[in-house]
Amino acid sequence: MKKTLTYIIIAAFLLSFSTAIHAEVPQWKIDPAHTGIYFSIDHIFSKVKGYFGEFDGRIEFDPDNLEKSGFDFTVKVKSINTNNSKRDNHLQSDDFFSVKNYPDIRFKSSSITHNGDNQYSVTGTLNMKDVSREIELPLTFFGTKTHPFDPKQEVAGFETNITIDRFDYNVGNGKFLKLGVVGKEVDVFVTIEATRNK
Repeated sequence: MKKTLTYIIIAAFLLSFSTAIHAEVPQWKIDPAHTGIYFSIDHIFSKVKGYFGEFDGRIEFDPDNLEKSGFDFTVKVKSINTNNSKRDNHLQSDDFFSVKNYPDIRFKSSSITHNGDNQYSVTGTLNMKDVSREIELPLTFFGTKTHPFDPKQEVAGFETNITIDRFDYNVGNGKFLKLGVVGKEVDVFVTIEATRNK
């Protein structure tokens, strides 16, 4: 009887241990050379395009375990690049991002839902300057595959885009919009490649 009880306890322990392992969500490391955070905004008759060159983040993603999945990205505003140093310095000033007071932009997810096929919705909080707002990002998950250059690694692909009203985050006071120089809506496009060891 004692042996039987012991076997039951051991079996229950092993079952709970294996369940815990199964519940773990893969952690993906961002490949900065193949990840980009781009934006576009109106300027009189043209579009000004740029990107942020410095960022970091955490990705834990499993399409079969969305409850445990999540994204946490931090972007260094000083890395803004529109291919014009004078404009970039102006964007970092108090007229826009005020980098000395607010050096980072951060997005942290709170939930992920599956919309069918490879489409998802990621709800989370976007922190920019002194404002925190909940937003919903459309996410395309391109799946995973063995890395072509390293068979010991797996690579995953993601993509999202959103249009942001910069005034919602106090990026500018409307002066340049009234002059007809800088628009208020910013189109943001993010493309991500991330890897992990098999």
